[in-house]
Amino acid sequence: MKIILANKFYYRRGGDCVYTINLEELLKAHGHDVAIFSMQHPENLSSTWSKYFPSEVKFKLGVGMVEAFLRPFGTKEVRKKFCALLDDFKPDIVHLNNIHSQLSPTIAELAHDRGIKVVWTLHDYKLLCPRYDCLRNGKTICEECFTNKQNVLKYSCMKNSKLASLLSYKEAIKWTKERIESCTDIFICPSQFMADKMIRGGFDKNMFYTLCNFIDIAKCHKEDYERDDYYCFIGRLSQEKGVNTLVKAANQLPYKLKIIGGGPMVEDLKNVANSNIEFVGFKQWDEIKILVGKARFSVIPSEWYENNPLSVIEAQCLGTPVLGANIGGIPEIIKFGFNGLTFESGNVEDLKQKIQAMYDAMFDYKQIAIYACETYNAESYYSSIMNIYKN
Repeated sequence: MKIILANKFYYRRGGDCVYTINLEELLKAHGHDVAIFSMQHPENLSSTWSKYFPSEVKFKLGVGMVEAFLRPFGTKEVRKKFCALLDDFKPDIVHLNNIHSQLSPTIAELAHDRGIKVVWTLHDYKLLCPRYDCLRNGKTICEECFTNKQNVLKYSCMKNSKLASLLSYKEAIKWTKERIESCTDIFICPSQFMADKMIRGGFDKNMFYTLCNFIDIAKCHKEDYERDDYYCFIGRLSQEKGVNTLVKAANQLPYKLKIIGGGPMVEDLKNVANSNIEFVGFKQWDEIKILVGKARFSVIPSEWYENNPLSVIEAQCLGTPVLGANIGGIPEIIKFGFNGLTFESGNVEDLKQKIQAMYDAMFDYKQIAIYACETYNAESYYSSIMNIYKN
């Protein structure tokens, strides 16, 4: 089978990029021909398909500003290069991922018009929320744009900018639900929560397939499951991740917390954190594997609609139980008492009590790892994705 995977970036930038790269490797390992369609970027992985990539755009004033502001609507360069790839590669499937703004859904229409099956894995809520994350101004959960996209203008949700919000509004009304549905055969949602939100936003429920993400479980292999006396957080240190709530709770407890990652809040958090909280900074996987794999448990204190966070899946595959906020798709991947607990998102007191409960609980770390690796392995995912491609 010949498959084009499309994603706006082609390096390990975020969950959508990791998924795309992992899926490419998985499909190739099973003998399929895979082409990539992405945007030019200096950090991109090397690709034989890069000659088809449209130029990099940056949404700020300067050289290339016009192309950047037109790109969300489908520019001539994107259409020309994608059509050239379709002509030369002749795919059976076009599998879209995170394509808005830098590539645009115009590529879905181009493939559909040629009778090519279009599969779209949704990694965020962009088709419902012009901001993509259902956070009003990046702070408060909001679903008002599900039914009226003008609210992005009302609240200036994009970067607190009227211009950026206007651009997002224009993009949303060009790529309407009806137009997107007409050129897509099936949407894959990594969580049932996301599928339910899409349906609530008016999309056809028959177009959705829920399929949890996968990882390379080999990288999680461990010889022992002994634990050290600390718990951890891993992720971006930004408001929607709930790290401020975690620090407030951790300050009231005697246990050691290791915070892995960087972000805009790091200095503010350090200024209020007690001595029992250690900021270890950004780490590569080899170090993450040790830090998370030795922790008593990991905390995912998100305060936005997390979809299907890889940080939960990876922790569980390392045998590490997870204390997750009861929001988005997080509760779907935590089996109460077996591989973790949940708490009320944003509630410091509940989080503090649940951290204590996690310390008091007895977990079978090896069984957590076995179950997770059986659930999230690549071969199980391959079987499911091929059923989607062929049906």
